[in-house]
Parts: sequence; structure tokens; C-alpha cells
Amino acid sequence: MRKIRINQLVFVALGAALITVCSYISVPATVPFTLQTFAIFLIAAVFPVTWSLATVLVYTLLGVIGLPVFAGFKNGAAALVSPTAGYIFGFFFIALCVGISIRIFGRRYVPMIVSMFAGLIICYAFGTAWFWFAYSGNAYDSIGAVISVCVLPFIVPDIIKIFLAVFLAKRIGNVYDRMCRN
Repeated sequence: MRKIRINQLVFVALGAALITVCSYISVPATVPFTLQTFAIFLIAAVFPVTWSLATVLVYTLLGVIGLPVFAGFKNGAAALVSPTAGYIFGFFFIALCVGISIRIFGRRYVPMIVSMFAGLIICYAFGTAWFWFAYSGNAYDSIGAVISVCVLPFIVPDIIKIFLAVFLAKRIGNVYDRMCRN
């Protein structure tokens, strides 16, 4: 069995704290605008894939046990069955796509950007499908209506988040790598 080092635990905890802080930076809407995806892009581009997945898991579990870590200070298991819960599950796919890309290609610009877009598309798919299921038969009875609420308003902000995360990951990643070698 692999020994877990203290720095792994510390970085996973710091990553979960970063996602939490970024979830508090929120613009209320049907699907709130937050910086959670930015935090996950950055964490996945800096940490090894297992650590980034562990970070998203810790963040999610903190919310399930009752800490107000989700957007709008939501918490509890009810938040994981709310209309926007699909996005939380989609965060795992962002971490997985970006983490695998980093493992294969390193922190090169184009692969990072492509993997972040791929993860984001999967996250959109999970979030949109869950939202549509939660509201089926109600105000959002067509996929077009759901996409107009769950995807279209987020495209430009998410593109900005991706480029900011790539820019920071190139700088922070090198420092992080040196810290973890010691």
C-alpha cells in the first residue's frame, strides 16, 4: 500500500478550501455563476490526477456532511439531489480529463485547453441532463429551454476561466512540482 504523505493531505485540503471559496464567489441565477469550475481547472492542472479527484471528493463530502461549501452556502445530501447537483458530479470529469491530459502531455498550453474544454462539455452534459430531469414537466420542458439556462450564459465566462486557469497552472505548477520533489 502506498504511503500517504502529509503534503498530499495538505494540498488536497487546500484544494477543497479553494473550491469552497470559489463557490462563495457567486452571482445568483437559476444556475448560479461561480468560480468553482475555475478552481477545479486549476487544481486538476497542478495536482496529479488522483489528488485532484480526491480534492473534488473531499469538497463534495464536506458538503454532504453539512458544511456550507456549495454555491449559495448550500450543504447536505439534499444539495446532491437539487436541480444543479449534476454539475457537482461533472466536476469529477473535469478533474479526470485535465488530470489525464497533464499526465500524458505535461502542462502544455494546447492539451490543457483542450482537456479543460472536454471536461467542461462533460460537466455541462451532466448538469444539463440532471437539471432537465429535475424540472421535467415544469417550466423547462424542452432541451432548448434547459440549454438556454444551463449552458449558453456560461460559455464566455467559462472560456475566460479556462484561459486564466491555464495561465496560472503554468506558473503555479512549476513551483508546486519543486515543492513536492523535496
